[in-house]
Order: sequence, then C-alpha cells, then structure tokens
Amino acid sequence: MPERKRVAVLADSDTRWKWGALTARRLVPDHQLTGFLLRGRATPTARQLGEVGVRADRLSEVTCAEFLAEIERERYDVVVLALVGGAVQAVLHGARALWPTPAERPVLVTGYVGVVYEKLADGLLLRHGADLVLANSRHDAQRFRAVYEGVGADAAAVTETALPFLGGAPYEPAGSRARTVVFAVQPSVPDSRADRSYLLERAAGHARKHPDREVLIKLRSKPGEHTTHLEEQPYQRLAERIPGGLPPNCRLVYGNMGEVLDGADLLVTVSSTAALESLHRAIPTAILTDLGIREALGNHHFLGSGCLASWDQLDSGLLPTGDPLWLAAQGVLPAPGPDRGTGGAADRAADRATDRATDGAAGADAYAVARAKVAGLLAATRLPSPAPYYTCTTAPGYLPGILARHHLAPDGTPLAGAVRPAAGESRLRRRLRGHLREAARGAYRHGVQRVAPVIRRLGEL
Repeated sequence: MPERKRVAVLADSDTRWKWGALTARRLVPDHQLTGFLLRGRATPTARQLGEVGVRADRLSEVTCAEFLAEIERERYDVVVLALVGGAVQAVLHGARALWPTPAERPVLVTGYVGVVYEKLADGLLLRHGADLVLANSRHDAQRFRAVYEGVGADAAAVTETALPFLGGAPYEPAGSRARTVVFAVQPSVPDSRADRSYLLERAAGHARKHPDREVLIKLRSKPGEHTTHLEEQPYQRLAERIPGGLPPNCRLVYGNMGEVLDGADLLVTVSSTAALESLHRAIPTAILTDLGIREALGNHHFLGSGCLASWDQLDSGLLPTGDPLWLAAQGVLPAPGPDRGTGGAADRAADRATDRATDGAAGADAYAVARAKVAGLLAATRLPSPAPYYTCTTAPGYLPGILARHHLAPDGTPLAGAVRPAAGESRLRRRLRGHLREAARGAYRHGVQRVAPVIRRLGEL
C-alpha cells in the first residue's frame, strides 16, 4: 500500500485556511494534513476554525521563519500557501534560501481564495515562484498568464482549477416566491458606517415588506475577531442602533456558509465570494447596485452575470439568475440537477451554451490538470530552486521590506532571533507568551473597531 503523502497548509485567516485545506484535499486526495496558522492580526480563533469545519491531523501557530524551519526539518510532499501575497513571497524566498540548487523539496502551491478584483499585478507577482499558481476559472487563468508574460516571467505555473468549496445540493425552489433571504455581508465592503447602515436598514426594510420571508444577515465574525479584511464597523453594533431594532423575521446568524445556503431561496451581497457558491447551486443571487457599480466595491466583477440588482428591485419580487456563459467563464458551473435538459427551449439552449463554454475546461473535474502536475513534480527526483520574479535585482526597493516584515533578510534567510528555540523553554513561559500575544491582539482589534472610528470622526469635524 503506497505511503500517504504529507501535506502542509500555511494559512493566515479562517477563509484562507478553508481554501488551503480543501485545495489540499483536491490535489492530494489521500494525504496526511498538517495545518499551520501564520501568526498575525487575522489569526483565526477556535470558534472561527470550528465554523469553517475543515480539520487537520495537527494544527499549530507559527511565524514565517518557524514555518521555514519546520519544512526544512520535516519532509513534506506538498506545501499549500494560503496567504496574502507578501507572505507567499516571503515563504518562497525562504524556500529559495533553503534549497538554492535542485533538491528534494516539497511542491509549492498557492492561489486565491475567491474573486480577484483588485491588485491583480501586485498580488500575482508576489505569488510568482510557486510551482503551481491556481486560477479559479478560465477567465482568471488568462489574466494571470497575461500578467506574467507581460513582465517576461515564466507563466507555466498558472493552472486552471475552480474554487474548492463549490458544492452542496442544487437549489430546488419550493414555489415561485422566496421564503428565506440570506444577506451575506463583508468585513470591509462597503467600509463606511453610513453605507453599511444603509444596507442593513434596507435588509430590515425588506423583511418588513415581506413578513412571510425570513431575512438572515450572515455575519463573518463576532466583535473582537478578525478575518482576512479589517472590519471597523461590525453589523452587530449597527443593528443595535436601528430604531425599534430588527423586525422579528430578520436576524443575525453565524455558521458555515454552505449550511446557511442549504435553506436559502435568495442570496444577496455586494461582492462576497458567497455569491459564487450560491450561483454554483443555481440559487437566485443578487449583486447589489445600490451603492453603484464600482471597483472599490468589487461588484464590477459581476458585469454580465445577470445578477446585478438593487434592494428596490428585490423588494418588488425580482429573483436574479446567473447567465450560463458568464458562469462557465468564471468556473462557477451550476451543480448538476435532475431537471437539466428537461425544460423548455430556453433552458435547453442555456444548457448547450454552458456545455460549449466548458468544453475542455473545468467540466467534471476542475482539478484533474492540477493533480497531474503535482503528481509529475512528486515523481521527480529533484526540483529546481524556487525562482520568484521579484529579486533584489528586479525590485530592490520593494522586496527587502516585504521580507523584513516576516523577519527575513534580503537573501531569504531568517534574521537573528527570528526562530525561537523550543528546547529549554518551560511550559509556563510558553503559556505566558501565548496569553500576552492574545492580549496584544485584543488591544489591536479594540483599536481598529473602537478607537480608530472615533479618531476618524473627530478628524472630520
């Protein structure tokens, strides 16, 4: 019986842990998963990890330098870097320092957790140097290759896949009316208190106009917790300020997004990745236009999707459905259902359009090509040293600062004291350091959510 492959996933937030762990499962189905959480402001809490619902055989919190020491000491077959671009770049340069010549080293994989609508060139070039850079759709794969080829960098690592958490049962409408409406909010989109209050009040207003519907405000985190993006204006606190409070059929909910969507008849959001999960299951999905269609909001990504709508239109009964060609190009294919191909002429035409758009692409197994690439790299005796595009020659004023933030020297080696020896340190001292670290995070989060908004308002006087 072949030995199970050892996979390490390094993540810096709850959503990236979910993406990384599920990606590992798709790339190496039979594996032993070791999880690492990169120490920082967005390190997820135990509650957040439990909500994600993806478990590892072992999970620990590390710094970048400690992780590099771990993958040098322990033999991992595959390493999935589920991180922001700067952290990915730091690990890649650290790996280059560990293996400066062809050697037996882990396959390095990275990618994006959802919709890529900002900082395309910056984020991609910070990920260059990994063996595989996963793109969640054919559209993304084309854009990624164009960026790499535009700077003269090797684009062979770009590999088309799909979001690993697309799944769940296809939507089966109970009738012509929506009974459960899910408003998937985002930590930083929109970012102003006025805009966030407006959206919350419109959701509450929708519940009042439709007393037969249940409106669920799906939250990402509790006050004091952080996700990938900072949340200065939590909806929980904004809800407390609504005159008369939320109506009885409108409430705040937490939980796994897939489970929340199980009972949804309509998903409403500004630009959350939850929209892609919803569209995959053929749930009516609305991308809000109330605040405009703007790059800063990310809803411009959904141009052509057929899902752009306002609260006024939803109040009037609109239930948007996704355009088949757009869904196919974005790698968000509706889950196969029992009625596919059995509807009217329009439905059959939509099915044919989807089939044409997906011919040779994501199709039945979006990870087949990526799995084959990983298998080929694992079969190699030695792999070349990682070769990121950014070096001290191509970006001498940029790269050293990125590496320094992760306590690495310009050549990728750890700075003095970056790796703290575990031997000889008492359990009490480790526990005390952990408590101090949590206290520091709490102070930081309090500053972001309480102090910073006050200072900003004072500055506007």
